[in-house]
Amino acid sequence: QVQLVESGGGLVQAGGSLRLSCAASGRTFGSSAMGWFRQVQGKEREFVAAINWSSSNTKTADSVKGRFTISRDNAKNTVYLQMNSLKPEDTAVYYCAAGRSRYYSVIIGEYDYWGQGTQVTVSS
Repeated sequence: QVQLVESGGGLVQAGGSLRLSCAASGRTFGSSAMGWFRQVQGKEREFVAAINWSSSNTKTADSVKGRFTISRDNAKNTVYLQMNSLKPEDTAVYYCAAGRSRYYSVIIGEYDYWGQGTQVTVSS
């Protein structure tokens, strides 16, 4: 079992920044890739960013590239999503997820544990 708890969401004006955190417990955190996904009500959950177990490789969606950065601290069992230059279209519930593998994936089915989500709202 893995428990994931996101924090750091909130309301921010367009152009602002937020940093999301996801604290993990349970399965050895350092052996899993981690990902961030987001979902707008009525739409499918979509990939945002992912990082492999050692932080040696990361992947971000084209829609957030250059604005969002994923990182992790295995000593703290925490993964982060730094979000800069936020836009109203970034408004969504953001979820972190633990991967089945050490290596990241953009596919939702490759993640087997999910947090409860944290709301990010960007006002124009």
